[in-house]
Amino acid sequence: MEKIHIITPVKDSIDLTIETAKAVLDSEINVPYTYTIYNDFSTPENTARLEKAAAEMGFNLVNLCDVTDHPSPNYLLVLQMCQQQAIADNAALLIVESDVIVKKKTVQALYDCAKNYDKCGIAAAVTVDENGKINYPYGYAKGRENQVYAVDRHCSFCCSLLSLDFLKAFDFKTLNPEKNWFDVTISHEALKHGFANYLFTISNIAVWHRPHSSRPWKQLKYKNPLKYYWLKYTRGLDKI
Repeated sequence: MEKIHIITPVKDSIDLTIETAKAVLDSEINVPYTYTIYNDFSTPENTARLEKAAAEMGFNLVNLCDVTDHPSPNYLLVLQMCQQQAIADNAALLIVESDVIVKKKTVQALYDCAKNYDKCGIAAAVTVDENGKINYPYGYAKGRENQVYAVDRHCSFCCSLLSLDFLKAFDFKTLNPEKNWFDVTISHEALKHGFANYLFTISNIAVWHRPHSSRPWKQLKYKNPLKYYWLKYTRGLDKI
């Protein structure tokens, strides 16, 4: 594991995505890395904005409409493609979601953890709000600030690095295609395969997370939970 492949999947949340990209590209990273944004069928206008930003900022852009005709979300396809690319390139895989802002030391710290901690499967940065307080989805980490520790509960893919050894051990092609999101399943598979998942709650590594900003309908979970769960189950949305 001599490099990092950093990815951000996105659909239409362009303003936040550009903020995410700026933070990634401004990171202090001491190993070779690539940064790719996967555009999951954003509107033509937003796709044009991403293409302009890619040319100006220097990140790679993959428009999934050039790869598949499967409707969004295509998170599984992205994970499967990126797993194979990372393995072929001897790289770790870091997922940074489009509603997350990393700090300058976040990426390097997660890489160092995956390389140096015993049998690391996933290294994750805890998420915080604009005031630096731990927020969703890491409520279980409150009270354990400023630590690095192994967790039995799942690591969210808000900002998580998957080690090369783990990528080689578990084939993402075996994931259930009926689901939309895979952080819970993949976290559990890491443990099943004998790896440890580590969570960083150190303040200068924690990432700013604006929960569900890239998928505004999920705000209903807090504002109108009955409607959220009705949509979730009647329309088959948000399968975890």
